[in-house]
Amino acid sequence: MTGYTMLRNGGVGNGGQPWVLRWSSRIRLTWLSFTLFIILVFFPLIAHYYLTTIDDADDAGKRIFGPRTGNELCEVKHVQDLCRIRESVSEELLQLEAKRQELNSEIAKLNLKIEACKKSIENAKQDLLQLKNVISQTEHSYKELMAQNQPKLSLPIRLLPDKDDVTFPLPKSNRNCRLHNCFDYSRCPLTSGFPVYVYNSDDYPFGSSLDPLIKQAFEATVRTNVYVTENANIACVYIILVGEMQEPVMPKPTELEQQLHSLPYWRTDGHNHLIINLSRKSETQNFIYNISTGRAMIAQSTFYDVQYRPGFDIVVSPLVHAMSEPNFLEIPPQVPVKRKYLFSFQGEKIESLRSSLQEVRSFEEEIEGNAPADYDDRIITTLKAVQDSKLDFVLVEFTCKNQPKASLPTEWALCGERDDRLELLKLSTFALIITPGDTHLVISAGCAMRLFEALEVGAIPVVLGEQVQLPYHDVIRWNEAALIIPKPRITEVHFLLRSISDNDLLAMRRQGRFLWETYFSTSDNVFSTVLAIIRTRIQIPAAPIREETAVEIPHRSGKAAGTDPNMADNGDLDLGPVETEPPYASPKYLRNFTLTAMDIYRNWNSAPGPFHLFPYTPFDPVLPSEAKFLGSGTGFRPIGGGAGGSGKEFQAALGGNVPREQFTVVMLTYEREEVLMNSLERLNGLPYLNKVVVVWNSPKLPSEDLLWPDIGVPIMVVRTEKNSLNNRFLPWDEIETEAILSIDDDAHLRHDEIMFGFRVWREARDRIVGFPGRYHAWDVPHQSWLYNSNYSCELSMVLTGAAFFHKYYAYLYSYVMPQAIRDMVDEYINCEDIAMNFLVSHLTRKPPIKVTSRWTFRCPGCPQALSHDDSHFHERHKCINFFVKVYGYMPLLYTQFRVDSVLFKTRLPHDKTKCFKFI
Repeated sequence: MTGYTMLRNGGVGNGGQPWVLRWSSRIRLTWLSFTLFIILVFFPLIAHYYLTTIDDADDAGKRIFGPRTGNELCEVKHVQDLCRIRESVSEELLQLEAKRQELNSEIAKLNLKIEACKKSIENAKQDLLQLKNVISQTEHSYKELMAQNQPKLSLPIRLLPDKDDVTFPLPKSNRNCRLHNCFDYSRCPLTSGFPVYVYNSDDYPFGSSLDPLIKQAFEATVRTNVYVTENANIACVYIILVGEMQEPVMPKPTELEQQLHSLPYWRTDGHNHLIINLSRKSETQNFIYNISTGRAMIAQSTFYDVQYRPGFDIVVSPLVHAMSEPNFLEIPPQVPVKRKYLFSFQGEKIESLRSSLQEVRSFEEEIEGNAPADYDDRIITTLKAVQDSKLDFVLVEFTCKNQPKASLPTEWALCGERDDRLELLKLSTFALIITPGDTHLVISAGCAMRLFEALEVGAIPVVLGEQVQLPYHDVIRWNEAALIIPKPRITEVHFLLRSISDNDLLAMRRQGRFLWETYFSTSDNVFSTVLAIIRTRIQIPAAPIREETAVEIPHRSGKAAGTDPNMADNGDLDLGPVETEPPYASPKYLRNFTLTAMDIYRNWNSAPGPFHLFPYTPFDPVLPSEAKFLGSGTGFRPIGGGAGGSGKEFQAALGGNVPREQFTVVMLTYEREEVLMNSLERLNGLPYLNKVVVVWNSPKLPSEDLLWPDIGVPIMVVRTEKNSLNNRFLPWDEIETEAILSIDDDAHLRHDEIMFGFRVWREARDRIVGFPGRYHAWDVPHQSWLYNSNYSCELSMVLTGAAFFHKYYAYLYSYVMPQAIRDMVDEYINCEDIAMNFLVSHLTRKPPIKVTSRWTFRCPGCPQALSHDDSHFHERHKCINFFVKVYGYMPLLYTQFRVDSVLFKTRLPHDKTKCFKFI
């Protein structure tokens, strides 16, 4: 406590040491602070002065500090790079400034040009407007000129008769009925379209007596016919089905007559009515014989002369295949031409007139004019003599082994079952048909049945008796498919049959096969034929055949299509103009009324021209754009070469007698978008291209973000109902040209090759003109046909993966060709190109035309197609053999002819005015 007090009082005590310590500490701090001040202030001043004195020395080389020049600074090593950068930047800035000034001057010049262009555009717009006015005035003048030179034509006023038909004149007798006195033309104006009203048989008592199969087949056919209408007030013809009837429930003639007269639109005498009596058996009754039918037309297979009214009633064929399609596998082939038996006949005559032998009349007496009433006995004697002579194999039987079929008096009854008769006819070159001995019998169901069976299996009918009226005799040239021989010439029949050449035999057999398929084979053919005969008699044009409605798939366009140098590089060759105007469609053709009035109803299958076997008949609707086929009656329109002595203009001239024509590309694709886009781009700039129709065969729609190329012509993407190769040949309504270029989506063709193919097709419009050639061959060990794709100097097919053909064949392929062929194409997903070649060769009896020497057209790097599959060729072998069975023979023809261009790429001198086109 004491020590602490002392410290507080000044540190007194212990000799004063604490105070001394404090004083010494203060002195040291002061000294230290002064020293630091001297060091921090005066030392830098002294150093600065010293250094400045050194830099002022005369020896400039010894300067260490102080300012220096630029060159001296660049000599320092670590600063040299920075100096170079500074210099380059300075130079670049100077250059940029110069460029900026240059661009400014160019911009000024361009602005002046823009102003000049705007003025030019305004002037061009004014000129364009003036040209439009001139064009409009010219068109108006042209229309006025055409109106002055053309007759004024307007549709006739539609005549609707009174309900009671008071003013319609009555004929003296129903047997004298003809169209001019028993048919009311006022119900069938030219523009009516030939509406037909069909009564429902179930609404009348006799409907329960009809054969169920015939009734069902008839109703199915009516539902699909284009002329049938449900509006009876506008109908031209009224149709009622009255047979075939079943025996136990058959109504009495008086009851049936009353029921017919009570029809709602019978109008007292039944004019414009058609009574159809179809039969599927040879013993069909002629129950209409004792019925008063008034002015109604009758269509049946049995007629007596007192009942038949020529040019008014219709002889129809029996309806054998009521509810079934023909089985082509059971139909024998048309070759070999000659079969086991020269001719055959089986039949038995149940009831006969008095024979010539019973009257004991000699052949000399018959020549003198005392001919017997019945030649059947002489026929029997002559045919048995031919059989006993053993000169040829013949088979004649005049007594049935089993009970013969029921028949009319003096008619030869059929023997055995239908299958047994067909087996015999398959072995017969000719089939004898002996007409009834009763000359008052115009036609019988038994004769019609024999004719049907003979045509079905390819036995050439030999009809003994010229008085008979064969089915549809007034519209079919039966002498081209059958031999009609008077009975007095029975002794000459053997000589006539042996004298016919093989070529004539094959032509008659092929013609008979065509008649059977077209007019006899199905209920639809029979009904359509009956309607077409009436329609043609009253001179009403046929309804145009339908086209497939194209359901477009929306897609985005606008991608600029490039130019493949390999596809479009043609040097200085001018392929032709790339159309800058809207697409130019081929002229449409509808049968006009003048042609209809002048038309002679004939069998187009035998018309002169390229179609020796024409499977399309005028009974069917007329194609809408084919004046070249049906208009002239001679097939395709003739096409010549050149444009009237074209010389140096040859390269730019399309050639032929049609100055303007375009073609449509039809491209089938399936889920190969990249390959498709590349193929479409290769069509950019192709001359004479009207449109591209892409048949989208996949159920999956194209990608929404897919950008389609702009190739200068419309691209129509068509959606199909199912994945089928048959879609390639559908007659789409979007195809507006006659020429179709069918091409695969992976095919590679140059523009000059396409144009050359188009030129060749224009001079061979009835043929397939294309690039990949193939041929068929006969396999001797297996006795079958083979498909061959090896390179050869001979060919018989041109594949439609790259080929031109006429749109007409698209109609025939889709609507006329047997459905069995299209079904097989769908089954194998193959062979549609072979089917088209079969069809065209069958029609024209000409081989296709191959152009250029190229054989393969697949693009490099494309995904493999179906043809690379091992089963592809095996399926094509099967297709060819099946198609041969359907057609009955091999229609393909070999050719060693190939079209290559000689002058197509040859530049002609300007002083030449003419040249020749060598192919």
